[in-house]
Amino acid sequence: MEKLFGKILIATDSSENNRPAVEEGLRIARSCGSVVYAVYVIDSKVFDSVSTDIPVGDTYQLIRDEAGKAVDKVRALAGDIPVETALLEGKPAAEIVKFAAENEIDLIVIGTRGKRGIERLLLGSVAENVIRTAGCKVLIVK
Repeated sequence: MEKLFGKILIATDSSENNRPAVEEGLRIARSCGSVVYAVYVIDSKVFDSVSTDIPVGDTYQLIRDEAGKAVDKVRALAGDIPVETALLEGKPAAEIVKFAAENEIDLIVIGTRGKRGIERLLLGSVAENVIRTAGCKVLIVK
């Protein structure tokens, strides 16, 4: 019998707000015997607003270090669940969806910060964009 979810992508951003999504993704993976892909996307627009006083290379390395810690945290929480990690760069929703398609992911688990009103309209929502564009199932966790 085929596994319900053989491959689960857990999108992480290292924030405490994202922890419920990580925990739920791991809970599902444990019950389904899934392989987890812990994915962190370094948002390319961050570099558009970096102060010219700070060298871009230093900023990039700090963000990359934070991304590494985020995926390592997922691996640590996973225990005996097999975890692959990936650090991607670009627009978060697009990179998550692209990675999911390329790796034949069965389920994307992503957290939401619950932005409302004008903030959501202006900033958009990574989770909403993933829902609209992903070719697989998506679980949003608040």
